[in-house]
Amino acid sequence: MAVQAKPKVDAHRLRADFPVFEHPVHGKPLAYLDSAVTSQKPRQVLDSMRDFYETSYANVHRGVYTLSERATAGFEGAREKVRALVNAPEAREVIFTRNATEGLNLVAYAWGLWNLGPGDVVVVTELEHHSNFVPWQYMARRTGADFRMIRLDDGGELDLSSLDELAAAGRVRVVAANLVSNALGTVNPIERLAAWGHEQGAIVVVDGAQAAPHKRIDVQALDCDFLAFSAHKLCGPSGVGALWGKAELLEAMEPFNLGGHMIRKVRLEETTWGELPHKFEAGTSPIAEAVGFGAAIDYLEEIGLEAIEEHERELTVYALDRLAEIPGIKLYGPPPDRRAGIVSFNVEGVHPHDVAQILDLEGVAIRAGHHCCQPLMTRLGVSATNRASFYLYTITEEIDSLVSGLHKVKKLFG
Repeated sequence: MAVQAKPKVDAHRLRADFPVFEHPVHGKPLAYLDSAVTSQKPRQVLDSMRDFYETSYANVHRGVYTLSERATAGFEGAREKVRALVNAPEAREVIFTRNATEGLNLVAYAWGLWNLGPGDVVVVTELEHHSNFVPWQYMARRTGADFRMIRLDDGGELDLSSLDELAAAGRVRVVAANLVSNALGTVNPIERLAAWGHEQGAIVVVDGAQAAPHKRIDVQALDCDFLAFSAHKLCGPSGVGALWGKAELLEAMEPFNLGGHMIRKVRLEETTWGELPHKFEAGTSPIAEAVGFGAAIDYLEEIGLEAIEEHERELTVYALDRLAEIPGIKLYGPPPDRRAGIVSFNVEGVHPHDVAQILDLEGVAIRAGHHCCQPLMTRLGVSATNRASFYLYTITEEIDSLVSGLHKVKKLFG
């Protein structure tokens, strides 16, 4: 029986799809190592949006003329691509939002505000981006619920030994966790958290913003109740994201925004809401952005998410080995087999902002800051870290440029 070779990412070839790499920075080739905050855009996505604006732009669902019908087909076609990407049961369970943050806030307000109260417990993790931390903290305070946190171990992974203690604290109603940490790259055991959360009678809300661009997601296998992610991190445009939620929960929830398009009937006495997904999509939708979202999904699927994940794993191993050669580098996070393509580190005696500015002069773009994860920074005992993050277009030469730049940082601050 022949063994079929796994597809591999040819990052050097793919870089030709991304115009940004044609433009030097400070006279040097761009080494873009900040894909965790946002990804670069391929020509295929840019062309799809320009073509849509030039040939098919109109408002959706509201016209019976050809242009509107063409726009609606493109918009709803993108919804189906999002559904398929995360293996959602039905396209009507996919809500277009501005970004993952809006999707998470939608759940916090439209579910949390109406279902939480004194004696209830909301559980988040110490790894959360503020987008999946602050809305639940706010909602817990507003409703009188208790707000608790699953702590980290010293390796940057969740310490699940505290689950029994959390269950004893009250009625656990919400478990909110990211699938992949944007700061450390830690891949969290969502299936286990979902099983525990459902045993407690809780909804399980997953921030998938850092996972969706880099690994295959199956919401049915995860057994979560909601999952939010953004297009801009997966080669798509900014200004559009998706919230997937189980239909029975979405149907029982109150709307988040009110106005046009999300209604069924408006009378002086009463207004009734439209069917899913329109109930949660008030106003004019991000139409061209959704089309770009769909084009980005097509682009990723052609490459293969499994191949992208393996490419990033190889880059992470390479980066960790190269960084470990530099004296005075402090690395954070779990081993490569339990993390995504993100490496956080600090240079002894040098503030991360200074590191990032010097690297920029070398054409190397990394992130320096708390990464919207201040509780995590507190746990690490730092105010900020440097973060290098990888994607399908990342090549080892960029990591070499990072290492070379860090040697210059060490020499300058020697």
